[in-house]
Amino acid sequence: MAAALGEAIATTDPADALVVALIGPLGAGKTEWVKGLAEGLGVDSRVVASPTFVIASEYPGGRGLAHVDLYRLDSEEALEATGFRDLLTPGAVVAVEWADRFPSLLPSDRLEIEIGRSGAAPDERALTVRATGPSAHEVVSEWTRILEERAPEAEATDAARE
Repeated sequence: MAAALGEAIATTDPADALVVALIGPLGAGKTEWVKGLAEGLGVDSRVVASPTFVIASEYPGGRGLAHVDLYRLDSEEALEATGFRDLLTPGAVVAVEWADRFPSLLPSDRLEIEIGRSGAAPDERALTVRATGPSAHEVVSEWTRILEERAPEAEATDAARE
């Protein structure tokens, strides 16, 4: 699903940066989501790692991707000092882990994805997705279209397994 989101983002052309705000507890799968997002954007997902200690990483290729982790930051001033705002260039895709720590510093037009355990199998996750502005709404619409197109493929694959 994260790769499909990356594909949806790649088809849009936002005038501003698109921020994907990831929210969830430790081990929820935020970095794994960014790897899938990278893949969908044409970035080699093997180079994506949690930027917990470096705070921000930029990955070239495809549309490009900046990956920010706010976990270790203790203030808005510390985030400002990292040069976070410099990543928010037109057309950029910026994935922010622990986005709920400093939401006032994020653009008002963003895509928020809350990741939690679904309670079923240990590797299943429940997602809550919110688009907070026009660019994010455009991405969600395209993401929905892509997932709906893939649904018949998934059903056919499931039927073949039975």
